[in-house]
Amino acid sequence: MFVILLIGLAVGLIMGLTGAGGGMLAIPALVYSQGWSMQAAMPVALLAVSLGALIGAIDGLRQAQVRYKAAMLMALVGAPMTSVGVMLAQRMSQRFLMSAFAVVLCIVVARLVAQVRQPHGVTSRDDVVAKINQHTGKFDWSWTTATIISLIGACAGFATGLLGVGGGFIIVPLLRHFTNLSMQSAAATSLMVITLVGSIAVTSAVAHGAELPILISLCFSCASVLGVLAGRRLANFLPAATVQLIFAGLLLAVAFSFFWRAWF
Repeated sequence: MFVILLIGLAVGLIMGLTGAGGGMLAIPALVYSQGWSMQAAMPVALLAVSLGALIGAIDGLRQAQVRYKAAMLMALVGAPMTSVGVMLAQRMSQRFLMSAFAVVLCIVVARLVAQVRQPHGVTSRDDVVAKINQHTGKFDWSWTTATIISLIGACAGFATGLLGVGGGFIIVPLLRHFTNLSMQSAAATSLMVITLVGSIAVTSAVAHGAELPILISLCFSCASVLGVLAGRRLANFLPAATVQLIFAGLLLAVAFSFFWRAWF
């Protein structure tokens, strides 16, 4: 049980720092430490990630970092796609699912490193598709902005159901790429989406026959919540580039371990 608490704390810490990565680290950790399949680890990881994200989102709302209209739109569009992902995951082989997970991780790593290497942050660009009004701190809504936000939500919802992750690994990089949100605001908005979509994904997974061990789930979730609170505090003091590089390194290690486990 000590291992479960330690893993939950680490997962929450990463999620609080980056607004992503909870499910990406939780699932491999549960697979290796408990000897579970990915399908068995998914609902436990999602429950912990959703509860941790809820605490982080509340903290983000208090600090006016959450773009709640964008978050609700992403969740609204992403929720139906979550059920599609869950149904597809139940029909996939373990090897294929683990390989798909590793490929997605590598893509995310490449995106994160590319953002860090840019001479100027996304927030300084004038050519982003969806813009934050510098006077109000909110999006200037248009059909283009709504379409981009909706597509991000659909991709995140599908990935949540298919891979058992919170979707933040898609939301944060895409928000940073297509909008001029700061890293802190993108992370906080992502946490709100993860809360909404993740809770639906847990319900869907259980409805499709997934088991949810109560004691392990509660311990894992409580530790994740504490980790998120600590991560949210640290995020205000660490440079965004440093956080992204640490996150990318962790994801790359997980991707290689999953490739190895699936094929060798």
